[in-house]
Amino acid sequence: MMELMMLSGGVVVLPALAFITSLRLRPGAYLKAYNWYLRRGLGLGVRYSQSGSYRFCYSSRGTPGGATPSLLLLHGFSDSKDMWLPVVKHLPRSQHVVCVDMPGHEGTSRTGAEDYSIQGQVGRINQFVQSIGLHKRPFHLVGSSMGGCVAGVYAAHYPAHLSSITLVCPGGLVYPTETEFISRLNEIQKTQQVESIPLIPSTLQEMEDILKLCFYNPPNLPRLLLRVLLDNRIPNNGFYKELFMEISGEKSLHLLQENLHLITSPVQVIWGTEDKLFDVSGATVLQESLPNCQVALLDNCGHAVTADQPKKSAKLIMDFLSAQEVNGENTKKLS
Repeated sequence: MMELMMLSGGVVVLPALAFITSLRLRPGAYLKAYNWYLRRGLGLGVRYSQSGSYRFCYSSRGTPGGATPSLLLLHGFSDSKDMWLPVVKHLPRSQHVVCVDMPGHEGTSRTGAEDYSIQGQVGRINQFVQSIGLHKRPFHLVGSSMGGCVAGVYAAHYPAHLSSITLVCPGGLVYPTETEFISRLNEIQKTQQVESIPLIPSTLQEMEDILKLCFYNPPNLPRLLLRVLLDNRIPNNGFYKELFMEISGEKSLHLLQENLHLITSPVQVIWGTEDKLFDVSGATVLQESLPNCQVALLDNCGHAVTADQPKKSAKLIMDFLSAQEVNGENTKKLS
């Protein structure tokens, strides 16, 4: 979740009022400017990759070929590549990292339903990987929530591209314990009613409810900032609804579960014990289904793992990468 811009106490009243007025009129511009500022501080540059008529937008830092595999990070529903900024902050500067906008999100092409299903997103991510040459050496794939489902299915279909994967509270499973959100999702899938979909707010109250749903400790945002965040999302609500209906549809809803038997890469699972979207019992499903699986459960952490505990998330990922490199070296020596 985006960090907050704060006005210093010594700012003159008129400039402050001008800033607040312009913030109301151009919320998207200020949010993009602030993310640009954060990316710049982390050494991340925004780039574009064209594959035919399709355009991918991504940010990256470093170059492949370091001590650990490259990292490709996939964000969740209605988010963007910038959701990973708090995690990238705690990654080594030498680590090659790529954060891509998922199909239809932010700067990546918005096409149609065929690209918004989980399988469609997997195909587009493979197209992106090849467009920037990331597949030339095995890389580590990280996905959160919807992105976690995409990452898992990608691993099932393109194992040769990967050294290992990290799934952060992924969707696409049959959870032993259903949350209220999953029950609501199942109801929407049956009725096809799209008027009121969780995670797609149209009022300030719904925006506050989303923060409570995703965070263990929801940020107490001023109403002006809540309004800015809401106004920035509303123009995209039509796309979000179309996407939601695709990923909650019959072909996508349990696609990770259906592909678990095809995953051969080493798997790391990170899950917040207080996740209100996808119950932490999903971690048990993965551990029992995948022979080469390492699970880390984070206390006092909700669904927004990368925002609730970014430093811990970064450390877990890098420790896992280092362990895989050691295991790989040991395997070479034994052979």
